[in-house]
Amino acid sequence: MELNNRMKAILTAVVHRYITTAEPVSSGIIAQKYNLNLSTATIRHEMYLLEKNDYLWQPHTSSGRIPTDSGYR
Repeated sequence: MELNNRMKAILTAVVHRYITTAEPVSSGIIAQKYNLNLSTATIRHEMYLLEKNDYLWQPHTSSGRIPTDSGYR
């Protein structure tokens, strides 16, 4: 799957935040800390698509997401 610019920006933000905190990253944190001008719902949807394509992983249903090996590349 080819990533669009929005997906790339979200994935980059998730990787950066995860490297910084070593904690799963939520859509709310991305919306709050990174100036992407996207709603949390849009970020959640894009994170869902990134998860389905093995770029992100969600350890628990109610938690944020973390990058996979593919997500780091």
